[in-house]
Amino acid sequence: MDVVSDAISAVRIGQPSSNRLRVGGSWCTRLAPYEGAGFHVVLAGGCWLQPDGGGEPVTLGAGDVVLLPHGAGHVLADAPSDTARAVPFEEMRRPEGVPGGREVELLCGKYRLDRSRVHPLLKELPQVVHLPNRVGSHPELRAAVDLLARELDERRPGSCLALPSLLDLLLIYMVRAWMDRASAGAWPSVLSDPVTTSALRALHSDPAAAWTNDRLAAEAGVSRATLARRFTALVGRPPMAYLTWWRLTLAATRLRETDAPLAAVARETGYGTPYALSHAFSREFGVTPGRYRAG
Repeated sequence: MDVVSDAISAVRIGQPSSNRLRVGGSWCTRLAPYEGAGFHVVLAGGCWLQPDGGGEPVTLGAGDVVLLPHGAGHVLADAPSDTARAVPFEEMRRPEGVPGGREVELLCGKYRLDRSRVHPLLKELPQVVHLPNRVGSHPELRAAVDLLARELDERRPGSCLALPSLLDLLLIYMVRAWMDRASAGAWPSVLSDPVTTSALRALHSDPAAAWTNDRLAAEAGVSRATLARRFTALVGRPPMAYLTWWRLTLAATRLRETDAPLAAVARETGYGTPYALSHAFSREFGVTPGRYRAG
């Protein structure tokens, strides 16, 4: 597994959900804050997005994609206006067509995330990631948007499986697109550094291995001192500290998503005994593995 895939899969819960919204005339709707990530794809027309907290409004056009990775509340409307008139999204009428004004069609959805174990790569994402539809930019993202639009229009056999899979692809492509154009943040720099990337790839490929700084440095093809300096400067923690955090994050994922015995989870994540895992897990999460699984 690569770091981006691991970062997403570690926090994902269940399948994404989506609703198709088609409106016209004058309209304004509010989406409440959410314990996950929200997204919108503008299939036709255009609208405005106003994030909560006084952020600048964002103009969205046909083909634009917007990700709200931290589940921020926001308003969607036909034009900048008084957000006090916004209707809750759950109460929004969704007619097939409304006379008067330009018709707008959006795909609005959510990804459920477990905020207790968010990877620092995802924490770095801004409140609103706007990816405009520009010719030649982010072809994978554009292809995913086109496929989504066709699947929604045609409702072919198998769409119940196709749509969640396409929405998963959409999330990956949105994160990639942000990383490609990010002018700030550590993780785009992390994943463009060959030494740090080699070390991270090794740790993520086999987290249960008996890693040491010397062994990891050999894997990255540099000295131990060079690895420690570059890894710590870019990632924000030393290699072995990152490995401990990642092992416990994986353990949390296994506990929530499987019925595997604690001994098996310990083996999979590099801990020799259930007691060793339980001790480290309680220190990181503040609860025992059993209580975490039950909660």
